[in-house]
Amino acid sequence: MRPHPRAHAAQVHNNQRDGMHRQAIPRGRVSYEPNSLAGGCPFQAGIAGGFSSFPSPVREDKVRGKPELFADHYTQATLFWNSQTPVEKSHIVRAFRFELSRVQTPAVRERVVAMIANAAPELAERVAKGLGMEMPAPLPRALKEVRQPEVNESPALSLFTRPGEGGIRTRRIAILIADGVDGEASQKLYDGLAREGAVPRFVGPQLGQVQTVEGTAIEVEVSLEATPSVLYDALAMPDGKGAMDALAKVGLALEFIKDQYRHCKPILALGAGRELMESAGIPLTLPSGEPDPGLICVDGREVDGGLGHFIAAIAKNPHFGRETDPPIV
Repeated sequence: MRPHPRAHAAQVHNNQRDGMHRQAIPRGRVSYEPNSLAGGCPFQAGIAGGFSSFPSPVREDKVRGKPELFADHYTQATLFWNSQTPVEKSHIVRAFRFELSRVQTPAVRERVVAMIANAAPELAERVAKGLGMEMPAPLPRALKEVRQPEVNESPALSLFTRPGEGGIRTRRIAILIADGVDGEASQKLYDGLAREGAVPRFVGPQLGQVQTVEGTAIEVEVSLEATPSVLYDALAMPDGKGAMDALAKVGLALEFIKDQYRHCKPILALGAGRELMESAGIPLTLPSGEPDPGLICVDGREVDGGLGHFIAAIAKNPHFGRETDPPIV
């Protein structure tokens, strides 16, 4: 049976958009309903529920309803928050702060924080502080009586309970090189990491070959301008004062190093690599003053020992002890 030619002529106007296969380009800031920015429009047709029952005769009682727990909108969110580690909680705070900082209407930001307050008052307070706003009163709950949850926290909801294999297989490692690099040390790092199943890459200011202190050449596999730091799980800087001095004058190299540090990735600096790291403003200790287990600085001749410590640090990646809000680097 063919559909009527005008069966699909009327569009649905409910503000929902950006889904799969959508070809229209909607205008306006509102993509949901109910809303406040568009005065709640469009409204549901007919009664508030959007539909009415077909009046059919029945002998038994006819009841349409939902369990009371359907109105409990916050218990699961509270459970999730309570189950996170301090590091994960900080990341959740930053995520809310980042997204709400992009919301242009203060009243909407306030309502979102007021909603969060019902799930986790600590989270709401930290987000409100990060947005430079007073802590609003929690929104009214749909379920008037707050029920005692069966479980207050579950470690299984934390990613820290799933540390993975603990090796470095498939980890992507950047090895920064430039003219004047220690070629022997660079190749040792590359081969040693590859033997462990990692994916090392020689990263330089531009594609082509760099000349080593031994007079040999190393092919740059990817340039700094074509590969962001976030694509790598760790960073190694071989010895070679000429190379490190040259990289210290390349802004992309310094930003690459800073991002590796900010993202708590392991960093290995051999010999003059330490000078490059210091040029990027990387502190040698944790904010607490304790040694940074993810930062390995050794003499340029101690390649094998440095590589062993580096591999161990990558296996424990990331190193959240250096994380601060806002970042110090």
